[in-house]
Amino acid sequence: MIGTAILSTWHVHTKGYTREAQAHPDMDVKVVWDDDQVRGKEFAEAWDLPFEGSLDAVLSRDDIDAVIVDTPTNQHREVIVKAAEAKKHIFTEKVLAITSADARAIADAVEKAGVQFVISFPHRTMPHNLYAKQTVDQGKLGTVNLLRVRNAHNGASGGWLPAHFYDKETCGGGAMMDLGAHGMYLSHWLLGRPTKVQAGFTHVTGKEVEDNAVALLEFDGGAMAINETGFVSQDSPFSLELYGDKGCLLIGGPDNQVRLKTGGQDWETVTDLPAPLPSAMEQWVEGILRGGSIVFGLDDALALTDVMEAAYQSHETGSKVDMR
Repeated sequence: MIGTAILSTWHVHTKGYTREAQAHPDMDVKVVWDDDQVRGKEFAEAWDLPFEGSLDAVLSRDDIDAVIVDTPTNQHREVIVKAAEAKKHIFTEKVLAITSADARAIADAVEKAGVQFVISFPHRTMPHNLYAKQTVDQGKLGTVNLLRVRNAHNGASGGWLPAHFYDKETCGGGAMMDLGAHGMYLSHWLLGRPTKVQAGFTHVTGKEVEDNAVALLEFDGGAMAINETGFVSQDSPFSLELYGDKGCLLIGGPDNQVRLKTGGQDWETVTDLPAPLPSAMEQWVEGILRGGSIVFGLDDALALTDVMEAAYQSHETGSKVDMR
């Protein structure tokens, strides 16, 4: 059994990760830590778990093998580096860090410790997105020249996101940093490392951080990716579009279908999709216990922070950021 600690209950996904860990036959959630003791104790009590107010005490325990990091993003460097130095395996919510410098400090600590690391990239486990990757890799669309990803909800306009998700210091940003991360890592996965990034953010609900955002990524060869996200879109379906010189692929939208058109042929509704990959947590457990493959780890985490930092620099300066 993998003795596991929940490090902070700040993130909105903490409940989901705790539920998955508790249900896993190879995991034993033993303790909750949070720098906000009121919040942490309330969570621990609700989940019938013990609470520990000292991070060092948790990391020094011999019965803790692994940690699930759900701290504010600006605490990732301190908390993950400490966990790595204590030789604990690490599962973290995205993004890895607000700055590339912090992300690389984390990566150095994890590599030095030799522990198993995974970052939660759930869209890379989903059948429709796996099909998109397969389509690109097999050249079915020819040379891909445009990717568009839209992933948005009404968390701000609907009033259901927690207030602390609008705190710029702890979050590092708003809709793009949080929900827009999915479009960013999908873009990198499908098209490679971008060469230039340009972004624009607005504040529809007047929050400290952006709640409406778009990033435009450029790649070698002239391809572009448009990443649209926000906290102010009612009933906005996920959509992913890929366009090449020999065809196009449309995923999601209001009817949640996968449609392919190539070589001037009629539209095909694709139903034979790849099987989903194991979740990030399942990959992590397999890596810890049996040396299984973790398909998104440190390199992917670093790439996400790099492009996210460039997007925020672009918005702040009003200019395009060169990542070469």
